[in-house]
Amino acid sequence: MTAPQLSLRIDLPNGTRFGPGKAALLSALVDTGSIRAAAEHMSMSYPRALKLIEQMNESFADMLVETKHGGADGGGAQVTEQGREVLRLYEMICETADASCGHAFEQLKQHIRD
Repeated sequence: MTAPQLSLRIDLPNGTRFGPGKAALLSALVDTGSIRAAAEHMSMSYPRALKLIEQMNESFADMLVETKHGGADGGGAQVTEQGREVLRLYEMICETADASCGHAFEQLKQHIRD
């Protein structure tokens, strides 16, 4: 049996949350530069990805994702420096929490049904 896994969602003051789904979307955007491609990579609809990007951009002081509408040059999306920093900090928080919970997870594992 594998160990239990920690999944963190950070409740933001405006009532929204930042968690593994939004972090994964940002990461996919870094890799693809495309909302559509990032959404497909995550098996998410394009409208859902757009909604999550809007929530993220409205939740932080600076935009996390800048979008460019399609046309002759094509569209695209770019994760901003602020977005990369938020993603880095979220990943650091997750890694720190996971490392500090290792012993407790091993104990919890004994109580979980296979």
